[in-house]
Amino acid sequence: METILSEIQAAPTKAARRKSILYMVVCASLWSIGGIFIKMVPWNALAIAGVRSGIAAVIVYAYIRHKKIKLQFVKSAFLSGFFMSGIFLSFVIANKLTTAANAIVLQFTSPVFILILSAVFLHKKCRRGDLVTVTATLAGISLFFFDQLTPGGILGNCFGILAGLMVACAYLVVGEVDEETRMTGILLGQIFTAIIGLPALFFTHAEITTPAVLSILALGIFQLGIPYVLFGLAMKDGSALACNLIGAIEPLLNPVWVFLFNGEAPGFFALIGAVIVVVAITLWCIWNERVSRLKEAVD
Repeated sequence: METILSEIQAAPTKAARRKSILYMVVCASLWSIGGIFIKMVPWNALAIAGVRSGIAAVIVYAYIRHKKIKLQFVKSAFLSGFFMSGIFLSFVIANKLTTAANAIVLQFTSPVFILILSAVFLHKKCRRGDLVTVTATLAGISLFFFDQLTPGGILGNCFGILAGLMVACAYLVVGEVDEETRMTGILLGQIFTAIIGLPALFFTHAEITTPAVLSILALGIFQLGIPYVLFGLAMKDGSALACNLIGAIEPLLNPVWVFLFNGEAPGFFALIGAVIVVVAITLWCIWNERVSRLKEAVD
């Protein structure tokens, strides 16, 4: 779900790059279990998001303390936290209202929103390859709405798109900030989500059962908390291209787990749209990396 936030660090060793790839593979694989465990918790979406982020906040804070990272409560960190909270809330709501495949693939469209927002607000010129990617991705997104969906399913798709938009906003706000500001934003995002979502646990019918408790623990610890620690480690020595491509494991595995354990499958048009989106974004990542390297070589 969040791989477009990765940045290149200077001259990492071969061993460090391999370790970064391993971290990212584990990270994306753990991210991918979100759909199935969200489906297994019979709670209100806000309650799930609140408890999940509350648990994850403890893990992220423990990592920050262990690494002795100094928290930076600056404007960019708070804005990042706001958008990160939007990601967490929108993703859980989308999973409750539409299929897990729709939710994760629509969130995966975040690079396209970065291109659009950069052109509108930062006045950056779109290259031909960018325009082709935006067009193909938007065409893929439109197919998600061709399936026979209930009003709730359509709303779920909208929240999936909103999650992708929130990822793009978080990236544009944070940019290439230092680790302290980045980790502060991540922690604030978890805290904001917990504050918003936890009250729903008490004001809605949240049945406390063993499967529900185990599932929410898995979400907070293994799907959100630990992956963010691994993602932080992967970003230090991994290339942007590698992190983005490995991150594609999440939208590929997420619907597989849900289908195997829940029997939920995306519709025909949504499946075609998912293929178009994932292929378009992946090819754009490869093309963009090559163009950047050629430009650096010329300069």
